[in-house]
Amino acid sequence: MKILVAVDGSPFTKRMLAYIAAHDEWLGSHHAYTVLTVVPPLPARAAAVLSKEVLSEHYTDEAEKVFKPIRPFFAQQGVAAEFVDRHGQAADTIAAMADSGSYDLIMLGSHGHGLLANLVMGSVATKVVALSKVPVLLIR
Repeated sequence: MKILVAVDGSPFTKRMLAYIAAHDEWLGSHHAYTVLTVVPPLPARAAAVLSKEVLSEHYTDEAEKVFKPIRPFFAQQGVAAEFVDRHGQAADTIAAMADSGSYDLIMLGSHGHGLLANLVMGSVATKVVALSKVPVLLIR
C-alpha cells in the first residue's frame, strides 16, 4: 500500500506515529511511506524581498525541524520512508499530492478542535477529507 503520512510536528503527529508503531499491520516492507510536511507560505510582501535561495532555505529549514524527530522513528521501525516538503496551504497541498501521486491512503493526525463544523476533526483534516479522493485515516 502506498501511504502518504502528513506531519506537522505537533503532539498529534506523535500520536499518529505511536499508532503506527503499536499496530504491526502498518509496519513492514509491504507499505511504501511518503512523509509530507507542508510549511506555511511566508507573507507575499516578505517573500518578495527575499532571494529565491533564502526563501528556499527557509522552507527547507522549517521542514527539517518537523522531520528531524520523525526520521529516527522510521529508521527504528526498519521502515524506509521518503521525506517530502512543500510550502503552501496544508490541506490543499496534502490533498493535491495524494490525488496526483496515486496514493492508497492518507494518514493524518487530527487536532479535533475548531468551529462548530470542526468539532470532530481539525480544520485541516476536515478539508483534506473533503478535497481528496484518497481514503483518509484520522488518528486522534
